[in-house]
Amino acid sequence: MIKDLEKRQKKLQHYLDKGRYQHTLGVMYTAGALAMAYGYDLDKAMLAGLLHDCAKCIPHDKKIELCRKNHIEITDVERENPFLLHAKVGALIARKKYDVEDEEILHAIAVHTTGEPAMNTLDMILFIADYIEPGRDKAQNLPQIREMAFQNLENTVEKILFDTLNFLNSKSGRIDPTTEITYEYYKNRRNLIV
Repeated sequence: MIKDLEKRQKKLQHYLDKGRYQHTLGVMYTAGALAMAYGYDLDKAMLAGLLHDCAKCIPHDKKIELCRKNHIEITDVERENPFLLHAKVGALIARKKYDVEDEEILHAIAVHTTGEPAMNTLDMILFIADYIEPGRDKAQNLPQIREMAFQNLENTVEKILFDTLNFLNSKSGRIDPTTEITYEYYKNRRNLIV
């Protein structure tokens, strides 16, 4: 699997700008570290991390066109904020351009931006890795969240969503309802366990 990862890594480098590629490597290695910490498949986590933003540098109009051609639903919020489509389009690109057939990897890529209720282990690993990778430095509570990430995935997802919603609420514009629904799901799960 490492050889395949290296081959895909070289291919991907041509489609991302330098900063995005560095972020991608950070997410790949962070996803690998989380996979090892939680006893998850290292190769799958690293491949999901590598390809999570494979559609990020595609122009917005092209992302919308790819969704239309491939019958990928676009919400009103995604239409207003087409940068959000990179996750759904990324899953498509991972399948078609990088020959990923593993549905779990494709799903993790598709939900890594907004999350979704009842995420599986890989979904949570990728969602968290994208937020905490070493190149990130602007999110509030980052040191605390990085520590939490290696203690409990669900609690970390909830904290990331809480902080993300607080940040987005301080800005103008609509919030993707999936992010809000996902936060409520994880908040309620914690309340049930406590």
